[in-house]
Amino acid sequence: MLKHWIAALFAAAVMSAPALAQVNLSFGIEIAPPAPRVEVVPAPRPGYVWAPGFWAWEGNRHVWREGRWIAARRGKVWVPDRWHEYRSERGAHYDFEPGHWEDEHHHNYHR
Repeated sequence: MLKHWIAALFAAAVMSAPALAQVNLSFGIEIAPPAPRVEVVPAPRPGYVWAPGFWAWEGNRHVWREGRWIAARRGKVWVPDRWHEYRSERGAHYDFEPGHWEDEHHHNYHR
């Protein structure tokens, strides 16, 4: 009987490993980010796209992350890091969505 339990636990652990690998990095807080800073965008660089700066949440405060060049991906569009505000009876709530790549067709279709 013990062998069956051990085998079942092992199978459950193995089957759940892929689910653990898919981590959602978005999260929410109740403190609004400050207004975005004005950035001077450098001259375009062939083969790169500009990822604008954004307010990150570290510890218990917002910290500015400078804009940066990232290598372009063919057929993809960079969607910048951003905060979404939601309101409820408990007040405002802010969810962070990390910057990510979207298929160019999908991005244009849904925007």
